[in-house]
Amino acid sequence: MVAASANAGHRSRAASHSARRRPEDWTVEQIAQYLSENLGPKLVAHMVGKSPQTIARWAEGTQKPPQPDVERRLRGAFQIVQLLVETDSRHVVRAWFIGMNPQLEDRSPAEVIADGDVRAAMAAARAFTTGG
Repeated sequence: MVAASANAGHRSRAASHSARRRPEDWTVEQIAQYLSENLGPKLVAHMVGKSPQTIARWAEGTQKPPQPDVERRLRGAFQIVQLLVETDSRHVVRAWFIGMNPQLEDRSPAEVIADGDVRAAMAAARAFTTGG
């Protein structure tokens, strides 16, 4: 019975992984909506230096798309969330984004992304998923 339960969980993760689209296939509107749902609009706004209202308008498609540097941070945060939700709940993922991180000299991943260092945040996310 335990094996069947473990296999069901594996199939569920595999199905969700294969159903996931590549990050470049997502529009800014879809990314803004996804991040708002998973992290909350205030945290997303902090990471990109915009207001929560702007994030909501991007998610609705009623605001002009962001500048390239802002879109890069949005897409980077999106890729990190997608990586982390493969192994953890969205509540754990949100806590990871706001908590101090030893991989980032005790800065939060959200702060690091807000400062534009998406690569460092992704490296910390990869370390987190491997138990580092």
